[in-house]
Formats: sequence, C-alpha cells, structure tokens
Amino acid sequence: MMIPNIVEVASLIGDASRASMLMCLLGGKSLPANELARAARITPQTASSHLAKMVEGGLLVHESYGRHRYYRLANSEVGQALEALNAIAPQKPVRSLRESDESRALHFARTCYDHLAGEVGVAWIDKMLQLVLLKEQGRNFVLTAEGEQWFGDFGIDLDGIRGGRRHFARKCLDWSERRYHMAGALGAAVTSRLFDLGWIERIPGGRAIRVTDRGFRGLEDKFGLTLSSDFSTDLQRRLIRNGFVEG
Repeated sequence: MMIPNIVEVASLIGDASRASMLMCLLGGKSLPANELARAARITPQTASSHLAKMVEGGLLVHESYGRHRYYRLANSEVGQALEALNAIAPQKPVRSLRESDESRALHFARTCYDHLAGEVGVAWIDKMLQLVLLKEQGRNFVLTAEGEQWFGDFGIDLDGIRGGRRHFARKCLDWSERRYHMAGALGAAVTSRLFDLGWIERIPGGRAIRVTDRGFRGLEDKFGLTLSSDFSTDLQRRLIRNGFVEG
C-alpha cells in the first residue's frame, strides 16, 4: 500500500524562493528559468537548483526551446493545491500603491492554472447555479439538461472534454472570495472560449485578467451577469500609470 508523502511536497513548497516561482506559474503559463529567478529575486544558478528539485518532486515539468528551458506546473492538481494554500494562508500587509493595485486586479479576475477565478469567476458560477445550468454534487459541479444545451450552444465541445482523463467540473476554493469557482475540463474550456471571444485578456506581468468592453457586454447579454465596468476601467488606468502593465 502506498501512502502520500505530504512532508516531501510541503518541504518543496515551503521554501520562500520556490513558493514565489510556483505562484508565478499558477496562472498556467510556461516561463523561462531566468524570469522565474527574477521573480524570486535569486540568482539563475540558485533558481536552477530549486527548479530541478521541483521537477524531481513532481510539482513542475519543463520543455526546452533552443537554449532556453521553460517550466510550468505539472498538472491541474498542483494548481488546485496552491490555490487551496492561498485560501488558508494569512494575508500579507499591502505596503505600496502598486501592491494595492496588483492585489485588486487579482481579486477581480485571474487565472487559477487554466480556469477563471476571483470575483468574476465566482460570480459566473453563482449565475450558472441560479439559472440551473449547473448544480452542485459533492466536490463537483454537474450539468443539468438545460446546461448541456446551453454550453453546447456557447461553443463548448462537451463530448470532447468528457473524453479526457481530467475531472469534468471540479469545485475549486477561491482564496480571495472564500467560495467556489469551477476547475476541471469544463472550467478550462469555458475560460479558453472567453479568451477566444476577446471577452477577457491577460494583463502582462502576472495572472490577473482584464474583462474587455466586449466582455462586459457579452457576459451581461449571454449570461445575465452584470459586473462593475467602472471598477475595471479605473483599475486598468491605475495599473498602466503605475507601470504594472503596458498601455
């Protein structure tokens, strides 16, 4: 009988430099070792040692492109574990306007591995439950008959994503909202569809997400979901002014 070795995983995550690099990858992107080193404020040599340990420990995988090696989270389960740790961790004090704006952006909308999280992700799930397109079943969300039709009409290949080995629609505890958003294959497919439609965009430099003007209209027309566009627009201007993103 095999018993999970949580001590080994905890020791890998528990180092401050490794934790910083893991959080940079929580948005689902692949990043080069030198960028992760800068984010953790350590030398490239030290970063390489940390990254090798996390690959060996099953937290990360890497791919080589030319002279550069890119790292990403090994799977969605690693992302969900990191999100769960964020939910129980004490909050760090905000010490600058820049940190405040970054925090507000992450709270409003972000990617959790490859699915939508934050205020927008949780509000979207609340609306789907209210419309009885989804219902809760233990640790999962399940589609209703109306939901099967609705998501298909929205351009989601339900048969295709059901054919994979991944959980179909998993509950994922949102660390900022303290409620659930949706992970799993369906959560990833919906988020990808929102990107394709141009309703959401990545904010460069992190995993925060911007809802576009088209997105605000689409979310309201298609989902009946009304968000505060004034908040998002004001925040975007502040992030650009403070150098967090490019204008």
